[in-house]
Amino acid sequence: MAATDAWRRIARRVAGLFGSLLASNAGHAATLPEDKAEAMYHIYEGGGLKAEGPALLVRKSLGDRISVSGSYYVDAVTNASIDVVTTASPFKETRKAYDLGLDYLVRDSVVSVSAYNSSEPDYDASSVSLGVSQEMFGGMTTVTLGYTRASDKVLKKGAPEFSDRARHWQYRVGVTQILTPRWLASLNFEAISDDGFLGSPYRSAREFGAPVPERLPRTRTSRAVKLRAVGDIGARQAVRGEYRYFWDTWDIKAHTVEAGYSRYFGDEWLVDGFARWHSQDRALFYSDNATTSTRYLSRSRQLGTFSDFGMGLKATWTARTVPGQYVLKLHGAYEFVRYKFKDFTDVRTGQPYAYDASILQLFVSATF
Repeated sequence: MAATDAWRRIARRVAGLFGSLLASNAGHAATLPEDKAEAMYHIYEGGGLKAEGPALLVRKSLGDRISVSGSYYVDAVTNASIDVVTTASPFKETRKAYDLGLDYLVRDSVVSVSAYNSSEPDYDASSVSLGVSQEMFGGMTTVTLGYTRASDKVLKKGAPEFSDRARHWQYRVGVTQILTPRWLASLNFEAISDDGFLGSPYRSAREFGAPVPERLPRTRTSRAVKLRAVGDIGARQAVRGEYRYFWDTWDIKAHTVEAGYSRYFGDEWLVDGFARWHSQDRALFYSDNATTSTRYLSRSRQLGTFSDFGMGLKATWTARTVPGQYVLKLHGAYEFVRYKFKDFTDVRTGQPYAYDASILQLFVSATF
């Protein structure tokens, strides 16, 4: 059974915990990323879904103009979410993902290309990306442009006759501006177009109280704009704040607000903390239990009205530093999220659905 939507949300959460606020190098795009290696083990658990596995990343420069990278990511999933236990049987499966990238430095620009592939028993996804980052005005302003083309193959276990595809196009543009010696701000915009099978072959909707196959449009266009500010407040401390607004042609509108704080304790410890709040309005064709028959109909809770609030903490310990050779660091990160759905009913209790989720990461990194 496909768990792709859930996995994508997990992956976004996992990726969001990686970066250190103080280590942000926005505004210094015309340099190659540093050589490094990372190994991580992650665990996500919430709402009956558990995903865990390792992740590896290696990045190495070839000369002073080219940097190559490769990553490997595994999710071993045990799924007994509300969708599964109320319409099917719990299941286990594994997703594996690979990513290869290359960065090329040209004067004040960095050109990046990458290829990505992930596979699971009933879903294969692949994409290619191109990005350009350009410094301007003496390094005070950085402009970024990006494009991604993705294609997914959707299958259904137990139904070999079912096979469909989805295609995705993403366009990105961003500007980062150094405002003062201690403050910088960024503004980013992205637009995504989707075409093809955009739902789950397993999911059901409810019409007049009876389960019916989910019916989704085969096209979707979404846009998002994000404003972010980061400031050094002295005494080896920093703060950040960001706001993101999302809207699409399915009439979904969403707001996300996040605030974070970072501080060094001595020369060896760096602690980052953050809080995030997100809210979303329902899609035009979403219904918990439709009382009229319409062309499109979905009961996917991700398309309903909901909100979530999360808090996270990350600690980094510099275990060993050998000047001119390498720096070894150990990291631990934890995030807790509370989800509340306004118009999605838990059919087992008759009450609005809510659940808690947590993400734990333990990883080691080395720059060399």
